[in-house]
Amino acid sequence: GASLGNCVHIAGILNFLKLAERCGYETLFLGPAVSVEKISEAIKQHNPNLIAIGYRLTPEVLKKLLSALKKEVEKNRWQDKIFIFGGTPPTAEVARKSGLFEATFGGLEPREDITSFLKGKVKEIKKDEIPPQNLIDRIAFNGSYPLLRHHFGLPTVKATVEGAEEIALSETVDVISIGPDQNAQESFFRPDEIKKEQDGAGGVPLRKPEDLEATYKATRCGNYPLLRCYSGTRDLIKWAEMSHKTINIAWGAVPLCWYNKLDGRSDRTPADSIAENQQVMKWYAEHKIPLEVNESHHWSLRDAHDTVAVTAAFLAAYNAKKMGITHYVAQYMFNNPAQTSPLMDLAKMLAKIELIESLHDENFTSIRQTRTGLTCLSPDPDVAKGQLSSSCLFQMTLEPNIVHVVGFCEADHAAIPPDIIESAKITLGIIQNFSLGAPQILDDPRIKERKEELVEETKYLLQALKNLAADKVKDPWTDPKTLAQAIHKGLLDAPHLAGNPYATGKVHTQIRGGACYAIDSPSGNLLSEKERISRI
Repeated sequence: GASLGNCVHIAGILNFLKLAERCGYETLFLGPAVSVEKISEAIKQHNPNLIAIGYRLTPEVLKKLLSALKKEVEKNRWQDKIFIFGGTPPTAEVARKSGLFEATFGGLEPREDITSFLKGKVKEIKKDEIPPQNLIDRIAFNGSYPLLRHHFGLPTVKATVEGAEEIALSETVDVISIGPDQNAQESFFRPDEIKKEQDGAGGVPLRKPEDLEATYKATRCGNYPLLRCYSGTRDLIKWAEMSHKTINIAWGAVPLCWYNKLDGRSDRTPADSIAENQQVMKWYAEHKIPLEVNESHHWSLRDAHDTVAVTAAFLAAYNAKKMGITHYVAQYMFNNPAQTSPLMDLAKMLAKIELIESLHDENFTSIRQTRTGLTCLSPDPDVAKGQLSSSCLFQMTLEPNIVHVVGFCEADHAAIPPDIIESAKITLGIIQNFSLGAPQILDDPRIKERKEELVEETKYLLQALKNLAADKVKDPWTDPKTLAQAIHKGLLDAPHLAGNPYATGKVHTQIRGGACYAIDSPSGNLLSEKERISRI
């Protein structure tokens, strides 16, 4: 290997040669600023199988150098030798166009790509070859890197379709989640109830199946991202059927206890919505489509204490399993509530993971999906980028299969394609650096202690839910009436539910030491679940 011409930058070529040595190659470094003539002499002397060329200076000068090198290759009939190039993105593009190199690396590739090439396992993805179009195979296809998912929905269908194509062509996002406006989520199948003055509020105004089909068609380019769509807040099975038919939905997402009169997203009662949501889970199970149950973070967004959040996470997974789901997408939302510390966040997530993954068997497994909490991001884009980076770094300790990227701009405006692409690149940079090796932060005794406390408190609350059920109820954790009653009586409670006739909203919570606890309001003392439940 050598740095070509007058280029004295050698770090890249040396790192490449080190990788080559680990892959079993014998290597020889010719040095910095090596002329075409000296490279030619070295090839004649050592007869290598592979020649690595590095260059990080002016692309225009590189064209002349490569022209001279190509003449040497042709004159000496070295076409059987493997030439590869490493440099900056602009110089890599020049090298690629020269036709001299079997592989070019511009610094944007994951290290695994280079290692795979050296091991002879690399297979260049041609334009007519499409990455896997189902979630499980796509995760495997991505190797050790998690898939990147991002929400997307602009106020018009045209802008959304064009933006989705731009994101696909950027090859930065593996999964695009289409976010319909509130009108569509609630009234897509009831067009007479649509409030036209609210079109485009909160997402794309989908009004016919062809809107989804157009988005899907627009993304059949670039890295061919998987698509999914929010589930709707009514007529959920119709939404599931349409999403499956129009966009080959990568996985479904429904709540367990929400999208009803608790959050104002529909007129369903909690008991009715839980029963309907369970039927939707069964539909996804019958069609062998993975499912995510958005539950736990809804409680934390309303300042519920951590034990309720962990309990809700378990109940969501438990219900999915009982409804027949085999591949469950478990979402772990960090920074929720926003003042949660990284240490206590990890403790809460590890408690959720322990309980959810205790359900694993030959018919049920979970896929870890992490994400940054919406409420933690600053409206200042520079601060928000730092917050996004920090959150993603801690998320990586959980070894996620999917990272749900949240646009750094979300506290200021809905993400447009450039925001999404930039946010995905920031996240990818964190993943790449983390993959080089990181300290074992999960061994921190404070994390372990809090995790164990949450697991025990959650088990106590789960038992209280069982005790609430009528004698004839076979499985209280899946019984809609029991779950609705648990919310109504305050076993499952959050401060933001105050005044809701279907909930209690009497619990007081507070962040202490970076964790969210239930507290006694007059004294400010922390309440264990045993103490809290004894007062209900």
